[in-house]
Amino acid sequence: MHTIAVARSETETVVNRSRFVCTLYRVATDAEARERISAHRKANWDATHNCTAYVLDGGQAARSNDDGEPAGTAGVPMLEVLRGRDLTDVLAVVTRHFGGVKLGAGGLVRAYGAAVSAAVDAAGKVALANWRRLSVRVDYGQAGSLEGLLRLREDVRLVNVAFGPSVVFDVACADAELLVDWLASQTAGAAEVEPAGTLRVEL
Repeated sequence: MHTIAVARSETETVVNRSRFVCTLYRVATDAEARERISAHRKANWDATHNCTAYVLDGGQAARSNDDGEPAGTAGVPMLEVLRGRDLTDVLAVVTRHFGGVKLGAGGLVRAYGAAVSAAVDAAGKVALANWRRLSVRVDYGQAGSLEGLLRLREDVRLVNVAFGPSVVFDVACADAELLVDWLASQTAGAAEVEPAGTLRVEL
């Protein structure tokens, strides 16, 4: 799966004098997507339509809305572009300013799909992966060198470091078994490692 390479991107296309402004947002949850849509519609209250589509959870959740355009001519083609581009965690809002020429159902489908496609091209994409997350506990004597080595590894993301009676590294990794073996060798078996779920990371 992929997501857009930026947090927000905006691209404008014109079809028969109608302006189609597509804004893409990175979103992590359904609630965040709905909040973005609400704020966008308030900011663009004078537009003819603010049509929406978004994909979450690796494609498991998806919604679209035609916002007054004929059913199936706006939100659905927008959603098809997002899915066709293998995108997740992305909201597309196409704000249309009517130019006085009716496009017909086929013209609307093409215009809304093209608006999202152009916006994705402009924003760029990054690949995503779900990595295993581990909690790694070591004593202070080993923590400094281990942190430096963890930061050098391309297959590890150091999410957080917590300091208490010992030092706890919150890490995500591409291969948990490989990392556990490596940690054991680096700390002479002293590292305490516990699973801590998963984390979606950019590759």
